Amino acid sequence: MADYVPSPIQWVRDQVELYESSGGTEGTELLDTGLPVVIVTHRGNRTGSIRKTPLMRVKDGDGYVLVASQGGAPKNPVWVYNLREDPNVEVRDRTDVMAMRVREVEEAPERERLWALCVEAFPPYEEYQGKTSRTIPLFLAEPV
Repeated sequence: MADYVPSPIQWVRDQVELYESSGGTEGTELLDTGLPVVIVTHRGNRTGSIRKTPLMRVKDGDGYVLVASQGGAPKNPVWVYNLREDPNVEVRDRTDVMAMRVREVEEAPERERLWALCVEAFPPYEEYQGKTSRTIPLFLAEPV
């Protein structure tokens, strides 16, 4: 099994560590927003290392919508390329840990429906899309 490589970003490292060390009872909200997050465990596309990324909790039935907004930055977050290379992930939602498989959602009307769920869960997504010329990638993580 590959080694876990923590994020180079301090707040991400701290959030993942608190979330996991508490068994999903602490660190379950994004910074000071009060909004719930999940931890997505995935494999690095170049190194094969285990990576863990906190993302906004956007539910769609039994699945989770993963939004690659990066605050409206001009480039995709690195984890997008990891999921495109290896769609097998683990999603931790508080105390539940589930093996899931992701697929990128690019076609209407599914993308519009999921985007609306995302904006409802975290309204700044709309602003983030307005700040960038790229279409923010959406992935749907579904139970294996």
